[in-house]
Amino acid sequence: MTKISEVEPIVLTSKEKGSATWASNMILVKVVTSDGRVGYGEAVPTLRILPVVNAIRQLSKFLVGKDFHQVEYNYQEWYKQEFYLARSFEYSTAWSAVDIAQWDLIGRELGSPIYQFLGGKIRDEILVYANGWYQDCVEPECFAEKAKEIVKKGYKGLKFDPFGNYFNWIDEEGLKKAEDRVKAVREAVGDNIYIMIEHHGRFNANSAIMIAKRLEKYDPLFMEEPLHHEDLEGYKKYRAYTSVRVALGERLISVKEALVYLKDRIADFLQPDLCNIGGVTAARKIISLTEAFDVEIAYHNAFGPVQNAVEVQASAATPNLLILESFFDWFPQWKRDLVYDEPKVENGKVKVPDKPGIGVNINEKIIEDLKVEPIALEVKEEPVWVVKGTWK
Repeated sequence: MTKISEVEPIVLTSKEKGSATWASNMILVKVVTSDGRVGYGEAVPTLRILPVVNAIRQLSKFLVGKDFHQVEYNYQEWYKQEFYLARSFEYSTAWSAVDIAQWDLIGRELGSPIYQFLGGKIRDEILVYANGWYQDCVEPECFAEKAKEIVKKGYKGLKFDPFGNYFNWIDEEGLKKAEDRVKAVREAVGDNIYIMIEHHGRFNANSAIMIAKRLEKYDPLFMEEPLHHEDLEGYKKYRAYTSVRVALGERLISVKEALVYLKDRIADFLQPDLCNIGGVTAARKIISLTEAFDVEIAYHNAFGPVQNAVEVQASAATPNLLILESFFDWFPQWKRDLVYDEPKVENGKVKVPDKPGIGVNINEKIIEDLKVEPIALEVKEEPVWVVKGTWK
């Protein structure tokens, strides 16, 4: 029987950077079988490259020798071994990556794209919204001009963070700046384009409520993470005092954790990240769970081209899909080259690939050219989670 013979974390970077610090690096995970077949997954870098790589290396000690077809069994065995899996971002993203790689291997073996294992596709194209487009924007005019360019590209939706360097709280000056930026974008794109307001989970309840009351007139599709993601009582207060729609979930690391957001009705849209929450195996469970609560899914999709590929696959089979995030046009070119520039965004949509596994092929030459040893990243005043040049 074919077994897993190697699990390799590969850190990639280049002098050509992306629109944010997190976009400038990538943790690719290569899973090799005893007969030489290869599957790929992706883990989340942020400021955690070293601990995530080490988590993957530890996980490989467990996974080598296992049958890659037994994805659920392998997860249950790892859950038994890794006592803090439900509390560890490092191990949740490590597992997510190898889960994706196992499904990639299964798909390639059977000649089927991953969406077939999720019940088959129910749409041929995925509606996406743009993110990463507003690098270096501070003044409302910059947001407006770049927003117009997005619409010209054919996108039907765009997301942005208008809050500068405010954190925890916001004052009248910050509210005015944020409103001016949002107003400029809405006037630039018109009423028929979705706009989404990224808060990056950084405000207390009172400040988030003030923000909602100032910005609701601009008809945002949703407010993303308006409060710190763990502030469940704050979210209940926010829901009681606002009428805007809320999207949450990019930092969830298990299916059971998602249930908290759903049963307390604090999210209108859930944003699971397949590189955090448990890969393809978790995605199929999340789809059913959110259907039961009549909550739509808008997968978080910000890191790299393997994540993008597998989330296109998941989106194709998600009946309650709202929209998919896309950084693809704002990736550094090497990330697009890694997957031979597929699948492209055309007129605001992505055609679902029918190639087996994750639906794209990996350019091994790019790996050899850009592979580096993992190192600790420098910590600067502008956090890694914002689009570059906007922390002002």
